[in-house]
Amino acid sequence: MKTLIWKGIFYQSLEYFNLQSDDKNYTVESKIIGCLKNKIYNVEYKIRIDKDWIIQGFLIESEIDRVKRTLAGKKIQDQWEINNVINPEFNNFKFIDISLTPFTNTLPINNLKLSENSSQKIDVIYIDVLNHHIRPVQQQYTRTSVNQYLYENIENDFKAEISIDETGLVTVYPKLFEKMAEL
Repeated sequence: MKTLIWKGIFYQSLEYFNLQSDDKNYTVESKIIGCLKNKIYNVEYKIRIDKDWIIQGFLIESEIDRVKRTLAGKKIQDQWEINNVINPEFNNFKFIDISLTPFTNTLPINNLKLSENSSQKIDVIYIDVLNHHIRPVQQQYTRTSVNQYLYENIENDFKAEISIDETGLVTVYPKLFEKMAEL
């Protein structure tokens, strides 16, 4: 369906991203390489998403300074099992946010279908790949125009005006990511 390359400005990375679709799901497979603060990293992630853009499962395999890690999550009804452990703190969460990619912003953008000048707060499983940390966070999306959203991280007051294409994929995320090429 769609293949593109994102440049990570802050994360000094390149991401080769592929989104496929069938009758029931979207499937994402992506590879990221980069170097940040003397950490050389390679990350591959796979995400299974339903037609409403809600995460059903994910697999993140990373190698950071030669240390390999795997993070696997699957949604079981309204609960999340992550690395074979049920995590009640993520009950009813629909979305994840992977630190090294702008793709996970597409999930709430396409799911919420906000009209212009409307906004919504959401609960998200935040995955900080480089620091091996996963936690719940609250975010807010406000649609400011047809192809722009104001993204806000509620806990730390971080804000960014994100530009998207007609499919909801990020084209510009100031100071963090920009799309370089697409097929």
